Amino acid sequence: MSLLLGVNIDHVATLRQARYALLPDSPNAEPSVVEAAKEAKAGGADSITVHVRGDRRHMQDADALRVKEECDLPLNLELGITEEMMDLAFQLKPDFACLVPETREEVTTEGGLDVVALFGTAREAVKRLKDAGIKVSLFIDPLVEHVEESARMGADMIELHTGAFANAEDTSQEIARLVAAAELGHSLGLQVNAGHGINYLNLPVLLQVPHLAELNIGHSIVSRAMTVGMRQAVAEMAEGMKGYGA
Repeated sequence: MSLLLGVNIDHVATLRQARYALLPDSPNAEPSVVEAAKEAKAGGADSITVHVRGDRRHMQDADALRVKEECDLPLNLELGITEEMMDLAFQLKPDFACLVPETREEVTTEGGLDVVALFGTAREAVKRLKDAGIKVSLFIDPLVEHVEESARMGADMIELHTGAFANAEDTSQEIARLVAAAELGHSLGLQVNAGHGINYLNLPVLLQVPHLAELNIGHSIVSRAMTVGMRQAVAEMAEGMKGYGA
């Protein structure tokens, strides 16, 4: 089975909001997140990820709805565990929902969801989403206890937070942690995904991690798209993922 590529288009919305945050219905609002999703598909993306944050700093509710309606790829909604975001998930009915930590102060997601500390809250959210027919992923740090808790609370998938790996000068220790977490998750019947800070340079090192089903990559692809376009940026990342596990 080939390694799948989920493309996070949040930062397409970040660029648009820099100019059009107060003019959401302007016909001049650009760039278009829907067109970005379609171009990502044309480049070989297997799914599209959007994260609607509580402060709506980039993706808006309407963006997520339009992407779901107009791009025929599976949609992955990243969301904090709040009633507001749960309601959006029930309205949107994405193919996947990935529960993530979220604070108003952070520039981007800074770590995995502490499923040990939040076990009761996360377990309830997982159940409600699954009851609505939505497959659930938990964005977690590569820690044994967090993988085990994810399985106990009934998640379908885990997404291993690769930020520490991406920021490490010597990646050997972080790769070892990711390998152990992936092997454990796979043994517990969880689909194992990974994301955060993955780019064209560190991708070959990350591919040492076994049992990965999907990588979710955003910032690096959107950044590359500034030079070569979204379609080509996605195609280059997909090319780098070929042969995984062979």
